[in-house]
Amino acid sequence: MNTTHAYRPRRSCLYMPGANERALEKACSLPADMVILDLEDSVAPDLKATARANIHTAVSNKGFGSREVVIRSNSLDSEWGRDDLLMAVSAAPDGVLVPKVCSAEDIVSIDALLSEAGAPADLALWVMIEMPLAILNIQAIAATSASTRLTGFMMGTNDLAKEMRAQATPEREAFQLALVSAVTAARAYDLVALDSVYNDIKNEAGLRAECEQGRVLGFDGKCLIHPAQLDITNEVFSPDPEAIAQARAIIDAFAQPENQGKGVITVEGRMTERLHLEQAEQLVAVQEAILAAQSEV
Repeated sequence: MNTTHAYRPRRSCLYMPGANERALEKACSLPADMVILDLEDSVAPDLKATARANIHTAVSNKGFGSREVVIRSNSLDSEWGRDDLLMAVSAAPDGVLVPKVCSAEDIVSIDALLSEAGAPADLALWVMIEMPLAILNIQAIAATSASTRLTGFMMGTNDLAKEMRAQATPEREAFQLALVSAVTAARAYDLVALDSVYNDIKNEAGLRAECEQGRVLGFDGKCLIHPAQLDITNEVFSPDPEAIAQARAIIDAFAQPENQGKGVITVEGRMTERLHLEQAEQLVAVQEAILAAQSEV
């Protein structure tokens, strides 16, 4: 697995269209944990080459600060996918995002192509989970992280709805199997899991509800399509103060000399195991990374 950014916050992951130079410039000042510079859905066929050049320039200029920068390519089955990935490797973002994957073999092939193009070992590989076969093969896909750059999943319920002929509802009943399966596989193989976009830009209550549902399901953050969605998403996916205080208490308790080597201790009246210590350390690390990023904005 690519562990370079294991504790990096990914509360908000904002898609920005690669053909829009102004949008790429704006991304450098927005409070997004991750910016996803898009070559796929938001770019018309006759603008693919322009978008590719725009993104290469924007990433090479390194003006995004602490924000994680990911380039979404077109599918490798398309006429643009391979060139997208070759450009991405030369631009040196933090990661690449590949859509329409269906199998473990797809991940191995993509990773091999990145290596052939000279990509460093720490280039994060993200994949869209948006095809029915990807859901059926999700464990095998996740298992490739042991030998590839695979870092995490980004859900794509818009494409899933089309492929499944399903209806999108506020509770996302049609996608619960897909969402839970992806999070379960991600956790089993120590990957990051990011929830799908919310389409109704002006519906703040609906966005908040879907963010809260995603957090309950275990997602690390959410993909977004508009800057107006950032504040709510960052709020919902940030650790709450009470949880941070409890995490620090657990870390402090295990650090006491009398607790060295113990597997189970009592913290504030609660039985606490070392697995809780690991969770506490990760939570505090994410909070500190959020604060560090905010200081740079």
